[in-house]
Amino acid sequence: MAYIPLKPIPIRNRMSLVFVEYGQIDVKDSAFVVIDKTGIRTHIPVGSVACMLLEPGTRVSHAAIKLAATVGTLLVWVGEAGVRLYAAGQPGGARSDRLLYQAQLALDDDLRLKVVRKMYEIRFQEDAPKRRSVEQLRGIEGARVREMYKMLAKQYSVDWRGRNYDVKEWDKGDIANRCLSAATSCLYGVTEAAVLAAGYAPAVGFIHTGKPLSFVYDIADLFKFETVVPLAFRVAAQSPPNPDKVVRHKCRELFRADKILNRLIPAIEEVLAAGEVAPPQPPDESVPPAIPLPQNIGDEGHRT
Repeated sequence: MAYIPLKPIPIRNRMSLVFVEYGQIDVKDSAFVVIDKTGIRTHIPVGSVACMLLEPGTRVSHAAIKLAATVGTLLVWVGEAGVRLYAAGQPGGARSDRLLYQAQLALDDDLRLKVVRKMYEIRFQEDAPKRRSVEQLRGIEGARVREMYKMLAKQYSVDWRGRNYDVKEWDKGDIANRCLSAATSCLYGVTEAAVLAAGYAPAVGFIHTGKPLSFVYDIADLFKFETVVPLAFRVAAQSPPNPDKVVRHKCRELFRADKILNRLIPAIEEVLAAGEVAPPQPPDESVPPAIPLPQNIGDEGHRT
């Protein structure tokens, strides 16, 4: 039988995320499976998943990681309920032109301000105040976000004492913060997958800086208060026995209904285009690929 190379499916055509815990992930009979302690296999169509979040108790074989990388599925190792990120299975950097373009915008103060103003406009559906620095816009944004949390807590009759929690004592946190942490971790997972698929670097942010997922936080914030934050407060108001599990399931349903994977990469391109500069062209003396890259049906940042 002829060999058919695997090619990544575009992010917009995938399901958003899958959580896995307490199981061995492997490739058996050419299928990506999770094997529990009793030996039962659960098949996962890995090529049609944008992101898999691996919780404590999960082991992954080399064959499974290779297959996930081949089809462009992001594997993320997280803590309980997804509140801490330990490692990601597919680094950025598949498109040097995209990385240079992103860095150019982030390093120039004027261009960075244009991008941040566009983010403000998308997030709040209004123009950003004029003659404000990035730091001032960040302060205005923070104040508005705190008021939005208070408003949603009041709307859903949830006790709210501010956004804070201790990751070392997760179970002792109030239910609202636990729900919010679980919900935002889901959003960050699919957003990171989109950033990588588009060929950009998760660490090079514009509002957030200095963290491995700074740009992921920037983009996720554009969608947070229209998607996962209201959902988290709705779940908190119901006080279920396992709130983080309920939140994860509802986030997956929400992402499917909202078609968020259709929107993430266009949003990334829109905010960066606000800098009004073209991506840099390679130098004349640079050496082009000796072997032309094969045609790829995946997104720009998917490795071929």
